[in-house]
Amino acid sequence: MTTALPERDGREAVVTLDRREGPYGEVVLRQRGRDFEIIANGCFLMDTADGRSERLLIQAALDELDRTGSPAARPSVLIGGLGVGFSLAYAVAEPRWGRIAVVERESAIIAWHRSGPLGAFSGGALDDARVEVLHTDLLEYLAAADGERYDALCLDIDNGPDWTVTESNDGLYGADGLAVLWHRLRPGGVLAVWSAQPSPDFEEALRAVGFSDVVTHEIPVARGVPDVVHLARRAG
Repeated sequence: MTTALPERDGREAVVTLDRREGPYGEVVLRQRGRDFEIIANGCFLMDTADGRSERLLIQAALDELDRTGSPAARPSVLIGGLGVGFSLAYAVAEPRWGRIAVVERESAIIAWHRSGPLGAFSGGALDDARVEVLHTDLLEYLAAADGERYDALCLDIDNGPDWTVTESNDGLYGADGLAVLWHRLRPGGVLAVWSAQPSPDFEEALRAVGFSDVVTHEIPVARGVPDVVHLARRAG
């Protein structure tokens, strides 16, 4: 890790802890006071300031499986995006989950959890026997012809359907991407998608490809529009 002199942005001192070039551009880990931030190609992605919506991503999916009666005694879950680790840590804390796969394409983010400061937020979850870390692009993983099916897909990719930092992530939220997600769920399975803002158009897109029980949970934030979790189900 390298440490730079503090930068000032009008609030608190910001310290750049690590900066790496990857196949998708630059990824930066910064510290602002007690919190850590991940920046991709100059755009803010996430920080450790809250975490409520990232935890709701997991809890809402499990609640929906309980409501509809999951056929699996210990359902499997795929988490799209390791991020700052809130979603993975929350899933590992729930013994009802069986297999927990987490897909992360940025090797830097995985390293910041294994041997860097983000490990404090994932809480050793990467070492849980149920967890497999898949270092790959989510779209490529999902598109594999012989791909595994899951009881729940919990996706926190980019800033959500309507505002993506990485152009290639747009494909996840279009009709073709949603059809792939539908096929990667077992019958009765649940899709949960984190977004930085509500998206009625995304709700309609979910219904158009065959998802049912589409709902949106809002999580108020200190400034601006609420974070949301879009929830949908593949009918059994």
